[in-house]
Amino acid sequence: MVKIRLRRVGATKAPFYRVVVADSRYPRDGRFIEELGTYNPLAEPSEIKIDGERALAWMKNGAQPTDTV
Repeated sequence: MVKIRLRRVGATKAPFYRVVVADSRYPRDGRFIEELGTYNPLAEPSEIKIDGERALAWMKNGAQPTDTV
């Protein structure tokens, strides 16, 4: 199953995430199909940048966003 989920990048105690499309069997930070955007929880307020067009296209093709996304 294809999921839209967060991929953690960044240093210890300084999380930064990329919103990616990946097969649910792949590891969290492993292989992915396409990068859709970023999420920075440390910014005030939190910064979320997502390519909405691509996300909708993936959801129409059956990709399921995770609860966090």
